[in-house]
Amino acid sequence: MSDQYLWDKSGDVDPEIEELERALAPLRHVPKPLDLDRAPLPSPRPAWPALVGLAAALLLGLGIFFYTRRGPDAPPPTAQASWDVERLEGAPRVGRQALATNGRLSVGQALETDATSRARVNVSDIGMVDVEPNTRVRLVGTSPTEHRLALDRGLISAVVSAPPRLFLVETPAALAVDLGCAYTLEVDESGGGLLRVTYGFVSLERGDRHSYVPAGAVCRMRPTGPGTPYFADAPAALQAALDTFDFGGQTARALATVLADARPQDSLTLWHLLARARPDDRGAVYERLAAILPPPAGVTSAGVQRRDAAMLETWREALEPRWWVDGESTKNTKGGR
Repeated sequence: MSDQYLWDKSGDVDPEIEELERALAPLRHVPKPLDLDRAPLPSPRPAWPALVGLAAALLLGLGIFFYTRRGPDAPPPTAQASWDVERLEGAPRVGRQALATNGRLSVGQALETDATSRARVNVSDIGMVDVEPNTRVRLVGTSPTEHRLALDRGLISAVVSAPPRLFLVETPAALAVDLGCAYTLEVDESGGGLLRVTYGFVSLERGDRHSYVPAGAVCRMRPTGPGTPYFADAPAALQAALDTFDFGGQTARALATVLADARPQDSLTLWHLLARARPDDRGAVYERLAAILPPPAGVTSAGVQRRDAAMLETWREALEPRWWVDGESTKNTKGGR
């Protein structure tokens, strides 16, 4: 047999090789086309291990994000801030639990008193709030930068020693902003109420309407917002006319009564009316206030009548010493309109 036969089957063939080829012929490979319709597809790998891994990575990333946002010294997210509550009379309730002695008021909880119960709430470490009978208050939030209560109804007395705007009380009519003071705040069933300041200053705020209330003054509220502050000993006719002006329509007669009956210390009321009177009436308010204390240099009738904020603030600062009670200072506070 030629060796060439083994490579390309040319040349002579050995009889034994030829016999071997005949014996193995049935086992010869026969090529045929691939049947794609019948060929089984490979089984897919389960997807859930990859999804679990992805979810774990996302949770880890979110945890790191929120930790860095809180800061390493922040309390854990599960920590719930609360204030001490002291039972003064009767059985005040925190949530559904009646207090036999003392308790805690947590953020989101309500403290309620009935006709025969009273309680005292310690406002963190800056003061206290006495909760009178038939009153409901809620702790909205507490942090190093803000302590906030909500008075839904009833009467509270607050005494706070803290930087301005650290202690706030929400009411249906306005937000009471503490400027370092003592006061009582009352809310009736209609959502209106009354603020009485006995020390320091309080700002009653709703939107861009601010009522700046010093010690010795009061300010009424209605669901529409705060009224104009006045001193508690102001003439009765002035008080009645001011109530009509604030909540019954700005009638010319009501404003005329306020201007006619205003005393020098009632410059508190007149200053607020500079920004609240109708444009056509602001000139008369300006003239009456100027008769009590001439405006400082740079404060003009035209500027005040267009409610120039800088001029109004300059005049307030000049008038403010007339509003002090027992030498009370108002430094580091801002007035409102």
